[in-house]
Amino acid sequence: MPPVTAFDDADLLPDGPGAYGLIIDVGRGTRIAGRGGRAVDLPAGLYLYAGSAYGPGGIRARVRRHLKAAKTVRWHVDRLTNVHGVAAVVAVPGGRECGLIDAARAWPGTTVPAPGLGSSDCRRCPAHLVRLPDGTTVDDLYAAALATAAGGRQAVTWRPPPAVCFPSLS
Repeated sequence: MPPVTAFDDADLLPDGPGAYGLIIDVGRGTRIAGRGGRAVDLPAGLYLYAGSAYGPGGIRARVRRHLKAAKTVRWHVDRLTNVHGVAAVVAVPGGRECGLIDAARAWPGTTVPAPGLGSSDCRRCPAHLVRLPDGTTVDDLYAAALATAAGGRQAVTWRPPPAVCFPSLS
């Protein structure tokens, strides 16, 4: 089984092509504009948005854009990340976003609260944003990355470094 590497420095994300999953913790229900501008209500919970990065800068460049606190809304998920941020990232060099969605949808309790959201260019998946089952852990996300990283690819996870509220004054 391919290994999973975990770290907290986004600059260490792979700079090649592949798939990534943004883990978004929606602490309270939220309403965003969805496909066709229609309002979509998302209940509180942990969400996985799957994207692909096959352009310049690869996974690192695409994810670093998603990690910005305030950005121009380019994709549906930007409406979520501008408000709720990104709690973690799963990256699969050479992988495909549909593989991450398939792995997450295989978990009992995963739902698709907004059909079509994030998957306007995909005819295969019902959405590229899914609500994960209550109680989903980082280990579960590793498992999804591993399931997607078939063929000997290495999966990578990223979490923001812990916040330091009162740094030492020494």
